[in-house]
Parts: sequence; structure tokens; C-alpha cells
Amino acid sequence: MAEAARRMRHVLEGAAAWMMFGFFGLMNLDRASSLGGWLGRMIGPRLKISNVARRNLGHAFPEKSQGEIEQLVTAMWDNLGRVTAEYPHLHQLRLYDEDGKWPGRVTVEGAQYLDLLRDDGKPGIFFSAHLGNWEINAMSAVQRGLPLTLVYRAPNNPLTDGLIRHARRAITRSFAAKGSSGARDSLRILGQGGHLALLADQKMNDGIAVPFFGREAMTAPALAQLALKFKCPVVPARVVRTRGAHFRMTLYPPLEIPQSGDKPADVAVLMGQVNGIIEGWVRENPEQWMWIHRRWPD
Repeated sequence: MAEAARRMRHVLEGAAAWMMFGFFGLMNLDRASSLGGWLGRMIGPRLKISNVARRNLGHAFPEKSQGEIEQLVTAMWDNLGRVTAEYPHLHQLRLYDEDGKWPGRVTVEGAQYLDLLRDDGKPGIFFSAHLGNWEINAMSAVQRGLPLTLVYRAPNNPLTDGLIRHARRAITRSFAAKGSSGARDSLRILGQGGHLALLADQKMNDGIAVPFFGREAMTAPALAQLALKFKCPVVPARVVRTRGAHFRMTLYPPLEIPQSGDKPADVAVLMGQVNGIIEGWVRENPEQWMWIHRRWPD
């Protein structure tokens, strides 16, 4: 009975997700983004999961009043609603380069670091966070001629997972789901000189404790382990929403990879750099980060 109930729940959730995808796909990008933001603002703050966001924001910004926290929660849901509504339109999110030669909705700063990974003949890793519309990070690399494999945490619902993969066809068709099989895929891809893109701001219960906003957060060490194994560059990439469905993407110089010879220590140092960079991004645009994630132990 429990298995039948789970399957039925997956069918209902998956059907609702596909219907929403189709609904927003009928609109143009700007209208879909605007409506998604409005629905997010109207519905999101009333959901129980928003209490997680309030608690996380309170810990991260103890100086902020309750009213300021509520404003951030509402703004967060605006961004999440927009991201959801923009999924059917990912193929329209084209780039601008620094000279404005590529018409699009995304201004790119630091594209030379992306080109460096494309042209250096080595494997490489991009990392980002659930900030702005995070799907644009990988898309930028693909649009500049650098194929990527997306490393991601697959949803428990296979129908929802299928929808996400369908939407991401505008980016790539190469995926590595987190887990043992995804780890093998990542090793194979880097071993062949390929490139990975991943979001490094999610909790991993069996990860390592690394400071994040002054608190220990269980952090997946795979990024550092892979970088140390293959001695490959690690490039931070951030996307922020500037207005509506318009964005600014910034790529940064490759991180300095520690090489003390003490692998666990080097992994901790590198992941400390990663968490520190992401924290800085979030502090600059806290309304655009996904605070509903249970990043810290309660």
C-alpha cells in the first residue's frame, strides 16, 4: 500500500509539474517570468517550508528585523517563481559578451576564464550556487563552445527528473546524477579531458563540516576531491538577476588549489574557499538565494 501511494503521489506531482511547464511555455518569456514571480510572492511565504527560510535568514543576518526578514522571504519567492516559469524558455536566454556583440538577456563578465578552460586542453570544473537563475551558468559555457556535463541531485520523483532533463536540453544532454553512478561518470568525463558544472551550495549529510555564514555546514567534498585528483582548474561562476528576465553572469579566476600532500586537509581548505565565495555572493544578493534549503543542522 505504501509503495502504491508513493507511486500515485509521484504521478500526481509529475503531472502537475508538466502542466505548469506547459502553461508557462504558452507565454512569452517576459510574461511567464512576471507571472511566476507574482505567484511566488503570493503563495510562497504562506507555505510551511518558508519557516526554514526565516530561520536560516535569522541565523545568517541576526542584525535584520523581522520585517526585513519577511521582505527577503517574499523576494526570494519572487525569484524562485521566476526561475520556475523561465524553464520552458531557457533556449531564449542568450548571452551578451563584453563588447555587446551577442544580443541576448545575459551580460557576461570575465568570459576569458571560460575561454581559458575551453582552450587549455585540460579537464575543468565550474561551480556555482542556487542564485539568480542558476541554469544560465552552464548555458554560458555551452554557448561559447565548451560542452559541459551537469552534475545534479536528481529529484526523488522520476517524472520530475524527466521534466528537468527535458528543460535542460537547451543547455546540454550530458548529465551525472549525484551518487555512485554519477561519481563514476564524473571520473570518466574528467579523465577524458571533459568539463563538469555543479552547484556547490547544497547540504550533504555524509559530507565534511565546513564553515558557512559562521556555522558548520555539511558540505559535499567531491568538487575538491576531483580537482585534486585531476589537478584541474576550478572556476567560480555567479548569475544574478538584474531586472525581470535579464541577468548578469560573472566568471572568476580559477581557485588556487592547495597541494600540501595532506589530502583531507587540502580538501577542507579548498571547500572552505568554495563556501567562502558562495557566502560572499549570497550576502550581496540575499533575496536571490534559495533559503528554503536545509543547509545547516537545526
